[in-house]
Amino acid sequence: MALFDLPLDELRSYRSRSVEPADFDAFWATTLAEARTHDLDPVFKPVETGLSTVEVYDVTFAGFGGHPVKGWFVLPAGTREPLPLVVEFVGYGGGRGLPHSRLLWPSAGFAYFVMDTRGQGAGWGGGDTPDPVGSASAFPGFMTRGIEDPHEYYYRRVFTDAVRAVEAARSHPLADASRTAAIGRSQGGGITLAVAGLVPDLVAIAPDVPFLCDFPRATTLTDKHPYREVGMYLNTYRRRGESVRRTLSYFDGVHFAARGSAPAMFSAALEDQTCPPSTVFAAFNAYAHEDRTIEVYEFNGHEGGAQYQEEAQLGWLPRRLTA
Repeated sequence: MALFDLPLDELRSYRSRSVEPADFDAFWATTLAEARTHDLDPVFKPVETGLSTVEVYDVTFAGFGGHPVKGWFVLPAGTREPLPLVVEFVGYGGGRGLPHSRLLWPSAGFAYFVMDTRGQGAGWGGGDTPDPVGSASAFPGFMTRGIEDPHEYYYRRVFTDAVRAVEAARSHPLADASRTAAIGRSQGGGITLAVAGLVPDLVAIAPDVPFLCDFPRATTLTDKHPYREVGMYLNTYRRRGESVRRTLSYFDGVHFAARGSAPAMFSAALEDQTCPPSTVFAAFNAYAHEDRTIEVYEFNGHEGGAQYQEEAQLGWLPRRLTA
């Protein structure tokens, strides 16, 4: 695979042409207000895992529409005082998986919560959260479910779940709500950006090769799924382009980034055809907080920095969480 997107010097100044809806803030304020009419009702149930260095809780909370959403909450064993909190969102098709795969941030000394993504998990990891909402005709996958109306779009439910996940994790007495970070890779990075734009008091975010950014470019630049799902939908429904573009504008990570109020560490990979680097830089260049940095992996695809990015995060994130 060779470089296919803009040169790095152009990426550093690239700006998205995504047009923000005039009622973007009102749309999300109304969405979250509706979600909060349902009692969050977080339930933390201790589970036995055979792990001696952590304590694990199976979590259920009320997300969009009051629907039950699952997660894992993991603490270093023997925790007695509130710890800074890391909330993670997972990649496309994946679920929360099993607790023993979620040890990095508890091992670094933090409270940790990972949200299960509704309707996903069969692709990898395994999930436990159904999506009880149906949709009209959609291309296989999640990108086009309800895509003709922003109120019905799948990611309205997911982003709302994510905000509620932060609220649920913060409700645990051993989580320091005042020191909360959001992280995620690929789809999880896109969800992280949404949370950054919707939760005003995070202390840090770390979107790794984020998905769901700069839809006008992403959906026309790459043939790779999941972005290609949008093109395949419009390949059949040829006259729906305008309504699809309008819907996606309410969910573009570029617009959430413009509202980001916490320090941020991004990453991009220059051979990434799944989340092209220009789409990542579109969000990075729009990000509102001046304390922002981006790790660039020149010869990698969507795997990005992998363990090297985790190492970078371990050097960067704790300084923000413990300041």
